[in-house]
Amino acid sequence: MPVLTSESSRGSRGKGAGLGLALVSALAFGGSGVAAKPLIEAGLDPLHVVWLRVTGAAVVMLPLAVRHRALPRRRPALLAGFGLLAVAGVQACYFAALSRIPVGVALLVEYLAPALVLGWVRFVQRRPVTRAAALGVVLAAGGLACVVEVWSGLGFDALGLLFALGAACCQVGYFVLSDQGSDAGDQAPDPLGVIAYGLLVGAVVLTFVARPWAMDWPVLAGPAHLNGTTVPALVLLAWIVLVATVAAYTTGVLSVRRLSPQVAGVVACLEAVIATVLAWVLLGEHLSAPQVFGGAVVLVGAFTAQSATPAKGSPDPVAAGGAERELSARGTAA
Repeated sequence: MPVLTSESSRGSRGKGAGLGLALVSALAFGGSGVAAKPLIEAGLDPLHVVWLRVTGAAVVMLPLAVRHRALPRRRPALLAGFGLLAVAGVQACYFAALSRIPVGVALLVEYLAPALVLGWVRFVQRRPVTRAAALGVVLAAGGLACVVEVWSGLGFDALGLLFALGAACCQVGYFVLSDQGSDAGDQAPDPLGVIAYGLLVGAVVLTFVARPWAMDWPVLAGPAHLNGTTVPALVLLAWIVLVATVAAYTTGVLSVRRLSPQVAGVVACLEAVIATVLAWVLLGEHLSAPQVFGGAVVLVGAFTAQSATPAKGSPDPVAAGGAERELSARGTAA
């Protein structure tokens, strides 16, 4: 006798899978800094590391781009937007901000993206959002302020803050564009194809920004030092390309399609916590008491946001405790 599965149980499994993918994505993205820092200390410019990261990932994903070669004709705006915003824009704006303001301030401003995603969903897409998601954003932002110890190096530089805000806006583009076409069924653009072409576009744009022809290429053939341990530079680069970029973008886009941009955005705040913990373990950068407390607050914020928000396609109302229904039509163009 066949066992019938309820819509709610299927939605719960989809939400659980989406949350798992979001956590894997945050872990993969969070490990990029730990692998990139030894390469930078070995003599590579930060923008050159970013170019190697994106270009290497684009080469790895090239077979998928060939497989989905019809995608540029069907969704050119989506692919161009994903490459310009989600790939090149986030990286270029963030590193430009780092050149003018402290790392902690830049990271905190960039991770205001979940709040901006919430505003996009509520006021542009005109979809109701949960109170839990809003509370999660507030908790995550407060926790991030502790994780990056924003008070230790505050410096007001208008252009630097503008670059950091640009990185946050580009990260909003990453979450919103990752969600495009998720309700189109069989007509939805394949997420792996979107990522492949987005990386190709990002690599082309970053080539003009980073100017790799001026890079110190011999550094890649030598060693790098990871907290006193000698590691081949190419091994660290392989980690950045395969794990921190290919795997991170793939699981991230898939998680957004199973959750929602606002919830996936809050869970992505864990990236800063993971990056700090990995730096503590692998680079010997010790955590202070405020950082430990901030990490716990970010975890609470992420859990609060995802726990009360129905999975996509759920018939439950999106606004917790309200009588509003989730709008079935998104009406959002790439």
